Amino acid sequence: MTETVKETECLIIGTGIAGATCAYIAAKAGLKVCLLTKRSDPTSTNTNRAQGGIVYRGRGDSPELLKQDILKAGRNINCLEAVDFLALNGPNIVKEVLIDDLNVNFTHLKGPEDESFDLTKEGAHTINRILYSADHTGKTIEHALIDVLRKTQNVEIITGATAIDLITLQHHSTDIQTRYLLNDRCIGAYVFSHDTKEVHTILAQYTVLATGGLGDIFIHSTNEKGTVGDGIVMAHRAGARVMNMEFMQFHPTTLFVPGTRRFLISEAVRGEGARLRNLRGEYFMEKYNPEFKDLAPRDIVSVAIWEELIENAEDHVLLDIANFVEDDIPTRFPSIYATCMKAGIDITKEPVPVVPAAHYFCGGVQVNTRGMTTVDGLYAIGEVTCTGLHGANRLASTSLLEGLTWGYYAAKNIADNINSGYTVDVKTLKSARDWIPTGTVENEDPALIAQDWMSIKSTMWNYVGIVRTRPRLKIAIEDLRHMYLRIEEFYKETPVSKNIISLFHGAQAAILVADAAWRNKNSIGCHLIRDSKGSSKSHPAMMRNYFP
Repeated sequence: MTETVKETECLIIGTGIAGATCAYIAAKAGLKVCLLTKRSDPTSTNTNRAQGGIVYRGRGDSPELLKQDILKAGRNINCLEAVDFLALNGPNIVKEVLIDDLNVNFTHLKGPEDESFDLTKEGAHTINRILYSADHTGKTIEHALIDVLRKTQNVEIITGATAIDLITLQHHSTDIQTRYLLNDRCIGAYVFSHDTKEVHTILAQYTVLATGGLGDIFIHSTNEKGTVGDGIVMAHRAGARVMNMEFMQFHPTTLFVPGTRRFLISEAVRGEGARLRNLRGEYFMEKYNPEFKDLAPRDIVSVAIWEELIENAEDHVLLDIANFVEDDIPTRFPSIYATCMKAGIDITKEPVPVVPAAHYFCGGVQVNTRGMTTVDGLYAIGEVTCTGLHGANRLASTSLLEGLTWGYYAAKNIADNINSGYTVDVKTLKSARDWIPTGTVENEDPALIAQDWMSIKSTMWNYVGIVRTRPRLKIAIEDLRHMYLRIEEFYKETPVSKNIISLFHGAQAAILVADAAWRNKNSIGCHLIRDSKGSSKSHPAMMRNYFP
């Protein structure tokens, strides 16, 4: 970025499937779009990491059947309007955008010349309905979207730029009269450029948050590094409603190699027949869920692994692929095969050591079926949101479909609004004041920031993780709030930087999750809370910080 102040019609923060789809549809409608990411490569997203697939339409499938599977996984506390909306419209958007427009290379039954897609099945689905591209479906979709956006004239992609805060009329306008608005209005964002070290003001008629979840505030996470809830806390500060913040879904199976980041072992592996066993050689999932066994919903499988680790005082379990998957494993799962081989594990001959990790956030900024938040002019799409689709637990492979569908309809709605004249006049838009610099004390110490992050991640993993108790949550809230006061003071006195923004946002996100977990006394879905004197036990295996 070169301009101190930039104007656009649609500012989209985040370049995953939700943000990229929104940009694509908005640009097709003729809007001027600014697509922003804090990473140097716009394809470095959680979407890019998604392995399994995207829900489509199975043979003999129906919206009602998909709806029932989503509700069962979500423990029937889902928003019915959102579930119906996705089940009815989602597969059609897959066909229109991914298959017809972008010609995404999904796997076919016999090869690309065969028109029939090879549909697979994942946990808690009653039918094969998932499109996939080997074991790198998200990467295939992500690159197809970014490639077309790079060729689109009315889309500007800005990389290496971290959003600091949303600009709203009540908080940032120099016009006194805007303070008396009954409903606040978002008109853009303040953005820190990694290259120039300057804060830029991007003004927009409509602003879309597509920043992803917050998995990286936990020690063990499958998320892209730096996914710490930026969009959620910015929306919360702007006055948008957030909800279901206690529902953090943990993926049961990530590659356990001490000293390395967790690598996702897709649920599709178990969909093809792989089974979990403990180090004593016992296949244990039937004990926890006789109906679905190894294909039970993720919260059940994660807790089952947790229980096995505690019961046997072990730090991982094993995923047996070699003895149960009939397909050619290196061809069906090339990324998983290559990654495991690099770690010295041949999955065609030996089991894979796995542990659970924070994976997908089911809460977030409350939105309707068009991505509209409770703040005028502010939209949110993808994992940053709580559409209500997932309820207490996400059904496998619905996340990519949710991002695609809400990104599509948010763009349509924004285009309709702009074409109908629902815009902010130029004078009001330009009444936003410039960024007021933070302190001038050059005291950013990487060691201190790293230590604060380890404290946040350890607290979240050990006390607000897979199994929660009231005493653990109480300790977590007290520790996090105390830490936040110190981080906030540090933030105010130190010049703004990428690392400080991330720490500031991550600390706030952690508090929001811990507070929500404390308030919800009902154990349901991926919010498992137990009486500390009852069935919970000491958990040395899970307390061990085996991630650097």
